[in-house]
Amino acid sequence: MRFPADALLFDSDETLVSSLRSVKRVWSRWAESYGMTLEEAMARVEVHGRPAAEIVAALLPADQAAEGLRRLIDAEVADALAGGVVPVPGALALLASLPEDRWAVVTSSSRRVAGTRLGRVGIHPKFLITSDDDITRFKPHPEPFLLAAERLGFDPARCVVVEDAPAGLAAGRAAGMATIALTTTHRPDQLDADATVADLTALSAGVTTAGDLEITIG
Repeated sequence: MRFPADALLFDSDETLVSSLRSVKRVWSRWAESYGMTLEEAMARVEVHGRPAAEIVAALLPADQAAEGLRRLIDAEVADALAGGVVPVPGALALLASLPEDRWAVVTSSSRRVAGTRLGRVGIHPKFLITSDDDITRFKPHPEPFLLAAERLGFDPARCVVVEDAPAGLAAGRAAGMATIALTTTHRPDQLDADATVADLTALSAGVTTAGDLEITIG
């Protein structure tokens, strides 16, 4: 299967960098410091794909939210720097084959956390869209992906989204983009996408003589 396009837009966590163990470890300790288990916190608020600031604000009293968010971000950064994250298989090779102005990372993480996790595994995007950008609506809303296309300078219809989560795939579809799903966190039947792969070893990409970006699966 081939996708002619101008750019690839990647989610970060579990799409380019595997951070699930780090996230579980840090969030468990953080929740416990506020008298909750991680399971109790997740039962109180939807966490996947939401900015940490929103989650913290939903879990803590207003007068504790700012300090709670600072402590959480500090802990996530420290865990990543200590080696708590690794690249998703195929991520480094795929990105190395792409010109830096043909891809972007679009994540609901903060710029500090996302930048640290990506940098720790050797990924340094020229274009990084995070929850710290001028975004008012997050995935599954298309706004983050539309902002990425705008900054890259390409028509959204000529961008391909690579995601592991239903909310991210829904955001890509709403932006009018083709979608490729990774089964790093969800079963294939839970992912609505134009194509589904286990990880990024299944993808290859290159710029054609006509200047198009051609993405190939398999």
